[in-house]
Formats: sequence, C-alpha cells, structure tokens
Amino acid sequence: MALIEKQATRPTASTPSGAWPIALAGLVALAVAMGIGRFAFTPILPMMLSDGVVDLPGASWLASANYLGYMLGAIFCTLQPWIWARLRWLPLLAYASLVRAGLLATGALTLAMAWQLPAAWPVLRLAAGITSAVVFVYTSGWCLARLSRLGVPAMGGVIYAGPGAGIVVSGLLASGMVSLHWTAATGWLIFGVLAFGLSATVWQVFDGGNERLAPRALHAPGVPGSESVRHGVAEVTVFSLAYGLAGFGYIISATFLPVIARAALPGSAWLDLFWPLFGLGVTLGALLATRLPPGKDFRGLLAGCYVLQAAGIAASLWSPSLAGFAIGSLLLGLPFTAITFFAMQEARRLRPASAASFMGLLSATYGVGQILGPPLVALLLRHAASTGEGFTLSLEIAAGTLLAGALLFGWMARAYPVQRRGEAPARA
Repeated sequence: MALIEKQATRPTASTPSGAWPIALAGLVALAVAMGIGRFAFTPILPMMLSDGVVDLPGASWLASANYLGYMLGAIFCTLQPWIWARLRWLPLLAYASLVRAGLLATGALTLAMAWQLPAAWPVLRLAAGITSAVVFVYTSGWCLARLSRLGVPAMGGVIYAGPGAGIVVSGLLASGMVSLHWTAATGWLIFGVLAFGLSATVWQVFDGGNERLAPRALHAPGVPGSESVRHGVAEVTVFSLAYGLAGFGYIISATFLPVIARAALPGSAWLDLFWPLFGLGVTLGALLATRLPPGKDFRGLLAGCYVLQAAGIAASLWSPSLAGFAIGSLLLGLPFTAITFFAMQEARRLRPASAASFMGLLSATYGVGQILGPPLVALLLRHAASTGEGFTLSLEIAAGTLLAGALLFGWMARAYPVQRRGEAPARA
C-alpha cells in the first residue's frame, strides 16, 4: 500500500491557496489548546512556587490532574463512534464546532486559574486537559482530512508547529513577568486573554465541513467486519504502546525544566529562556517534518525522534550547565510535535476509515505515560537525599523509556514492513 495516499507530497510554489488558511488555523488552535491550555503551567510554575501558593509535590499532582484530563478526553474521542452508535439521539456535531467550543473553554479555564482558590485548581487543570485532547484530536482530523483532499497532506506538519509557537510565546511572556515580579495570578489572566485573542483570529476558518461525529460499531481489527485485515491487533497494540512511551519520556523535562534549571544554575540570567528555547525547537522540528522526502517509513522516523529526545535529556544530565541545558532543550523540543505528526499520519495508514478514533486511542496511551511522570518525580523527590538527586534519577528513567520506545519502532519496521500497492502483505 502506498504511504498515506502519497502522504509525502510537500508544500511547493503550487500549493493550493486554500491550504495555508487551514494549516495556519490548525497551528493557532493547537497553540491555544496545547501551548497555552496545557503547557503555560510550566513557565508559570516557578512564579507559583515563588508566591508560595504551591510546593513541588503539589505541583506534581496539579500536572498529573491535567494529564489525567488529557487521557480522559482522548478516551472520549476513541469511544465516540461506539457511544454515538448506541445513543442515536446524540447530535452529529461537526469537528469544527467542537474545536471552536474547545478554544472558548481553554480561554475560560486559563483565566479561572487566577482564582485564588487552590482547592479548585486540580479540577480546572483536569478540565483543561480534557479540552486540550478534544481540540487536538478534532483539529488534527479536520485539518489533515482537508489538506489530504487538497493534495498536500505533508502540510500537516505546519499544524503541529502550534504547540511550539504557544510554548515560545508563553515562555517569553512568563520570563518578562518574572523580571517585573508579577504574580502567577496575573500570568494566568494574561494567558487567558491571549487564548481568547488567538482563537478569534481563526474563528471563521473553523466553519462547518463534512467532518462530523458519526456512529460506527467498533469491530476488532483483523476479523470480518473490520475496516482492514492487513493491520491486526498485535500491530496496532505495539504501535500504541510505543507511542505511549513518548508521553512518559518527555513529560518530566517538559513539566519541570525551569525548576530543574533553577536548582542547577541558581541566579543565572538565562534561566527563563530554556523553556522558550524548547518551544523554538518544537516549532522548527514540526516545520522540518514537512520537508522530508517521500517514501519514508514513519516508524523509522519515530525511532530517530525518540533517540534525539533521549539525547536531549542526557545532555542536561551530563552537563548541567548553560550549554547543556540549551542543547538539551533544543534536542528535546525538535522531535516533540514531529513525533505527533508522524504518529497521526501512521494512524491514517493503519485505520483510514476511523482515523480520528485511532488518534484518540493513541492520545490516550500518550496521556497514560504523562500521568505517570509527575507522581514518579514526587515519589523520588520525597525519598531522595536531595532535590537534584531526585530529578537526576527521574530524568535517567525518562531517557531509558524513550530508548525502549525507539527499539519497539525499529522492531515494528522489520516485523510489519509497509506494503506497496499491489504487493501481498508480509507476515511477521
């Protein structure tokens, strides 16, 4: 089978004019839902610690609440066809409508974090996680389907530059707020207003379309009635597991990078720039993913991305210095959303008739990995001789997990080779 319907078609001077508004709208939507709704917590966390409104173990549980929400939202997206098949009275909402509602909810939930009621913060972070998953899955489904119909599916990489762009903006803003000694509550208010403002710029692009929630009985892959017998339970399960390992592998650095850097480099003037540097790497990596030549096996690309992220973690471990953290931030960020882009394209190859549902399953397994990361940090910090020792062990485990994921993808590329059109399926 040809890779994703000639997926590697790259943007050129002849790119259809309607493709750029779609790609840029997806970029902005993910910048809001992911870069602000989820990851603004990372640069604001040092401000919250300085204000004394939360401690490190409490911050770990707040992060986990958000990741739990992300997993629950992804599970909803996975089970949506089954739910709608059994509850026929549910409305067949358009993907675009769900994206719009999610963008509004992201702005409101971000603003609400300025409310000085710590007991409500876990609920707000949980809801923000659910919202970000819904926006991610249905933005991906809506944009990738439209770009594919326009003949430029590789422009999907532009969409996944969104989280990085949001991280850069939120990180730089937070750096300025720290230098001005503003409170974390002020930061949440500013980010909430920014989320609403960015959402307004793409509101008209997300306007209806044929992509809607639809009822569909879920069949076990590889049995009569399933959409494809070529990609069975084992292949899909191993792919989902390998993708989930990335969630655990990156999340410790992505949540605690500014805090880890402060512990290693107290008083450095560059402390608040490591997180925006991570975001810059995310953006560049997503854009570079659109320039890859055709015919690449996504699983090989995913394995390379995992190794690159593991190297980024190792750089900050081996050299906890300005250079080490800068190199580590870039190496961790470069593959971040490229991993997502490659995995979502692979989802369209493995499950073309139910891609959004499979994207939800992948996001759920990713969410499980994210949930496990912060509690592990909290546990290790509690039993370690020092904060630095606890973070070091956490990062070593994360790097090892990423290398294990790379090995799984390498094995899959050999066990389940991509079939060209007209070839008989290979058996593992």
